[in-house]
Amino acid sequence: MSNAASTLTVSEDRAQRLQEAGKGWGERISAAPQSAKLTFTVQGEGFDSVASNIVSGKHTFQVDEPAALGGNDVAASPVEYALGALISCQVVVYRLYAQNLGIQVDDVKIQANGHLDVRGLLGIDKSIRPGFSSVELDIQIAGPESAERYEELRQAVDAHCPVLDLFANPVPVRTAVSIAAAN
Repeated sequence: MSNAASTLTVSEDRAQRLQEAGKGWGERISAAPQSAKLTFTVQGEGFDSVASNIVSGKHTFQVDEPAALGGNDVAASPVEYALGALISCQVVVYRLYAQNLGIQVDDVKIQANGHLDVRGLLGIDKSIRPGFSSVELDIQIAGPESAERYEELRQAVDAHCPVLDLFANPVPVRTAVSIAAAN
């Protein structure tokens, strides 16, 4: 790492990384438009009562349920990871669009509240969906810009956040079950 790179502030480093990434993707997509289409693959395998080991590329993590839902509470639940995915995607897209729009964001903190009625999950009441009935995001932005500029940023983020899009719009899902020999 050069001496100049080591003296960058966090915001300068972030701006540099986002500019380089944007430039790189712009060049890549201009040269080969199909390169914009990505496929993400994640694998999982169950263990313990209802826990899972998840592998995503070189990253691994565990998912579990609290004891009240049959788990050992060794990790966050699937719906907590979903909210975490939403928050982390929002943070990324806030940083990206702040950079693109020239809006200074010194800090962004987000809290997500997802409301779920367990009667849907457990099949007790078929009229209740098993997933979230609603999600609220509380976004706190620190910086010197006007409320209007941060509202412009929020609108850009809402329009472009991939995980928010997953929550807000139906996504076609296909499932297939294959039978493997028992161990």
